[in-house]
Amino acid sequence: MRPVTATAAAVTTLIGIGAAAIAAGRYAGDAALRTTTGRPLPGDPRLTVHATAAGQITLTRSLASRRPGTYGLEGPDVHAVVGPALDGVQHPADTVVRRLESIDHGTLEPGTKVRLTPQLHTGDPTSALGIEHLDVSVPGELGPLPAWYVPGPRETWVIAVHGLGATREHPLNLLPFLHGLRMPVLGLGYRGDPDAPRSPDGTGHLGYTEWRDLDAALRFAVRNGANQVVLLGWSTGATMALHAAANSALRGRINGLVLDSPVLDRGATLRALAATHHLPAPLLPLAVKAAQSKAGLLGDQPFPAGDTQLPEVPTLIIHGPDDTVAPWRSSRDLAARRPELIQLHTVRNAPHAAMWNADPARYEEALRRFLTPLM
Repeated sequence: MRPVTATAAAVTTLIGIGAAAIAAGRYAGDAALRTTTGRPLPGDPRLTVHATAAGQITLTRSLASRRPGTYGLEGPDVHAVVGPALDGVQHPADTVVRRLESIDHGTLEPGTKVRLTPQLHTGDPTSALGIEHLDVSVPGELGPLPAWYVPGPRETWVIAVHGLGATREHPLNLLPFLHGLRMPVLGLGYRGDPDAPRSPDGTGHLGYTEWRDLDAALRFAVRNGANQVVLLGWSTGATMALHAAANSALRGRINGLVLDSPVLDRGATLRALAATHHLPAPLLPLAVKAAQSKAGLLGDQPFPAGDTQLPEVPTLIIHGPDDTVAPWRSSRDLAARRPELIQLHTVRNAPHAAMWNADPARYEEALRRFLTPLM
């Protein structure tokens, strides 16, 4: 009986391990779909504040803290803005000194744990930037959606949509530029955002259901005087823009798309999000499959071999090869399939949805050239 007993015990153990693996995969898959506001994305490590001085801050040395450009700096009850690393400043070899632009709230004490974020501003357009706005409510299929409306004299509106881990505050980075072009801007909050309706299943769908809230914003814009609309989206907000351009009953009013770090390969993005939960690599395929099944994302990618859902309007993709959440190669491939309509502006040394942060001047110049014929 001993061999039989040993075999039964081994089988039971294997079944238990298999069940635990499946459970872990499902947990990580669920967690990947619940990427909440303010939660670090892959490639956003925690840093330690070592010192501050007039106009400068010393941070733990890492690839993240050495990135070029301008970023928000978030920590417990603190938000600041930091500029590029400073040359010619003495500091220990394991640290980096960056320019400290401002501290919006809180204090930066030595030992404070912080992370870089693409979001520079907190508050609304008026409180953060001194740009007058109206708080408006957009009727959506799940209930009213909060939005900021910044008036402008032109008849072409911009609807700005944030992405993973962000809020309406992220598009404020570009608001001074868009306001300078005198374009009306609608900054949309959608399902799952603060003050917005909850998704029916409590999870995100990488833009594949959320786009209907962008469709509601498009209807709102047309009802309130927009002749044409440019959709400007980051991350999953860019995916929402692609779906709206393909499926909205008002897609004829969309005369341009600006896609920053678009999520085009959902499997790769889910894998990256699941990996942040320290799931062993062999279990990542389980997590991806579980997330795809739960969110109804099984099947073809959004833009397979046929061109039926490729953009039919001028499109500017802004993306880079250092994005560890949404692979840049998908943007490159999409641009290559419709070169007469799609421009690709490549930004290096920038994490997901931080293309503007890495080089604001070049980003805005590319955007200016794209938008000018559409205004």
